[in-house]
Amino acid sequence: MQPAARANLTDTAADSLRAEIVSGHWAVGERIPNEAALTDLLSVSRGTVREAVRVLVSQGLLDTRQGSGTYVRSAVDPSAALDRIKRSGLRDQWEARAALDVEAARLAALRRTPADLAKMRKLLAERGTVADGGHEAFIRRDIAFHKSVVEASGNRAMVELYDFFTGAITETIKATLAGELPEPDAPAHAAIVEAVASGDPGRAAAAVRDFMAPVLLELDRLLAQ
Repeated sequence: MQPAARANLTDTAADSLRAEIVSGHWAVGERIPNEAALTDLLSVSRGTVREAVRVLVSQGLLDTRQGSGTYVRSAVDPSAALDRIKRSGLRDQWEARAALDVEAARLAALRRTPADLAKMRKLLAERGTVADGGHEAFIRRDIAFHKSVVEASGNRAMVELYDFFTGAITETIKATLAGELPEPDAPAHAAIVEAVASGDPGRAAAAVRDFMAPVLLELDRLLAQ
């Protein structure tokens, strides 16, 4: 067993204990080492061990028996199932965002004005990277850019829907920034603007589909695991 890292000790200790259980090192029904022994094995405090054990008890992997010790209750790791549930919900959100953005871009190609294009290009230039002010600021800039495309559609209902779904859309952006999903790059964003500027609705819709495709493919791959 590897000693727990200093960052986020409880989670790291819980992960170490979980690995021992899932690997079969401790069999179902077997009593695990006591608190003092785990403290030495993980190189953490007794309080951290206690919290880590509580996490695994809450997940159904361990069972604490008063006056007897802590026993392995199950070797099935529930986190994989929870990850699939989270990813499934994220895919639904991303699909909804894709449907809205594709149609908005298609209409924007037909209806955009010179002022709309100027605003899109300005917000694209300001979008920058995560390094420019951190994650929260980057997300706000990214949302502002995509909303400008929706606004250029001239469809007020779409703009209101985009505002309504901003919370869910924010979660999709956070997922790409967390490294779980690929973040569409600057050229992919620029391609949407140029497609809208071309006045070709089919090209605009295709640019957004191309923009969304890598994320949807990665979600499909993760869900298939």
